[in-house]
Formats: sequence, C-alpha cells, structure tokens
Amino acid sequence: MSELSIQRAITEFLERLAQERALGSATQQAYQRDLKAFEQWCMSQSLDAVQDIDTHAIRGFAASEHRRGLNPRSIQRRLSGLRRLFKALRQQGILQSDPTEGVKAPKVRRKLPETLDIDQVLALLDIPTDTPIAKRDRAMLELFYASGLRVSELTALKWQDLDMTEGLVKVLGKGQKERLVPVGRHALKALEGWRQQQPPGTEHLFTNPAGRQLTVRALQKRVAHWSQHQGLDQRVHPHQLRHSFASHILQSSGDLRAVQELLGHANLSTTQIYTHLDYQHLAKIYDETHPRAKKPK
Repeated sequence: MSELSIQRAITEFLERLAQERALGSATQQAYQRDLKAFEQWCMSQSLDAVQDIDTHAIRGFAASEHRRGLNPRSIQRRLSGLRRLFKALRQQGILQSDPTEGVKAPKVRRKLPETLDIDQVLALLDIPTDTPIAKRDRAMLELFYASGLRVSELTALKWQDLDMTEGLVKVLGKGQKERLVPVGRHALKALEGWRQQQPPGTEHLFTNPAGRQLTVRALQKRVAHWSQHQGLDQRVHPHQLRHSFASHILQSSGDLRAVQELLGHANLSTTQIYTHLDYQHLAKIYDETHPRAKKPK
C-alpha cells in the first residue's frame, strides 16, 4: 500500500468526524487543534507519512509538548486524539500496528470541583421574583441545581423537553446522548411562573427580553450577578451548581451509579471525583468532632 501523508490522514479523519456528528462542536474543535499541533511537530521532525510514525515518535511529541509547558491534562487530550486517529487508520488497513499503544501522558493532579454548601445554595436561589427577568433567573437557577445540568444543556432546552406533569426533563448531553432527569417541585413551580411571562408559542425555555435563546455567556453573567446580589462571599460560576447537585446527592444517598446517570457521565471514573469531596466532608466532620482529632488549645 502506498504511503499516506500525515496531513491528508488528519484532514480526512477530521472530515469524517464532522460528517458523523458523533461529537459536540467544542470536542471536534479540540481534536482539530490537537491533531494540527501533532502535524506541525511531525513537519519539524521531517516525518511525512503515517507509516513513519512509531511509538518513539509519539513519545517524542508528548515530551516536546511537556517541555513547551503544556499541562498534563492537555497532553492527555492530545494523545486521546492521536489514539482515535491511529485506531481509524488501523481499521482502514492503512497501518498494521498502533504507535500510540503504551504511551502515557504525565500524571494529572486531580483538582477537586468547587461546590457550595446547602445554605449557600438556598441563599442563591432565594431570588425575589418581582420582575420578569428575576422570575426567569429564579427558574433557571432552580432547574440548574434541581437537575445538575451542564450550562450548554440548560440553554438548549425547549419547552417540549419538559414534562411538567411527570416532573422530568429530556436532556441532550455530550455525544448527542439523551437522558431523562427529574425536576424538583421548587423548580417546577418557578418554571411555571416564568412560563406565564413568555409569549405563547415560545420555543426555548430561557430567552432574553427580545425572545431569543439565552446564550451560555449571558447565563454565566446572570449567575455571577445573583451570587453578588444575594450576598454570597464568592463569585459563583454555573458549573458550581452542577457540582453542588452531585455532591449533595452523593452525600445523602451514597449511590455513585445514580449520580453518574443523573449527570450523564459516560464513565463512572468521571463521577468518582465526587467521592473525594464526600471523604473531604467526612474528614472535616471527624477533625471537628472526634476527641482524639481535636488539637489542644
């Protein structure tokens, strides 16, 4: 079989990904950036064809990115894109072996997600609904915390996705995967109040005063606004409500699998980070209450 240039292999791979629509636009853009970085590195090393790439070359690329100051998580993401590329080349019969096998990125120090405690959440959600915008924002934040949605999932919601009778919302998550998530009674009440403010036939749940779908950036600004207005001692970002939802559910139930389903995580390992938060919470209680843990005054 004739040699296939790295540039052409990457271009064709990215085109297929776009046609399949199996990944979100942000993920596709990340693959494009990562694979183009690999393509440029190959050019600097005079590596022209995919058949020229071996495990040594993949390790060299990872080491080069590390020396350049790229953090371990980003290097892991770069390698993930390469694994997907070379897996496709093997499936097509272009390569006999996968050069990414056995190549590992530097270990990532896991950063625990920031959460709010229950009192902080309740203070944030206690928004006075004296204006249409306040009613919208109250409904938005109530649903955010009640269902643990991603910010992109929340802004994309339409009224047809919400079953007010059953208390469920249909969410389109990462990888175009649908899931049904419960909606609490406080969120349902706030949503009903907001719906009465919208013109009949409005498609999206959350809209701006002009009736257009609320953007992710606009939602982020509203969360920051209310965190300040409600007297919280920190600037809250939307994902903190999702983290808080997961942490509070896990603390109460201990059911990691259920939290995985609610969050729409493909892998349980992604959800397991919340167990570290739970242990942190337990350790704090232990330090504060156990006679043998207390420091002498």
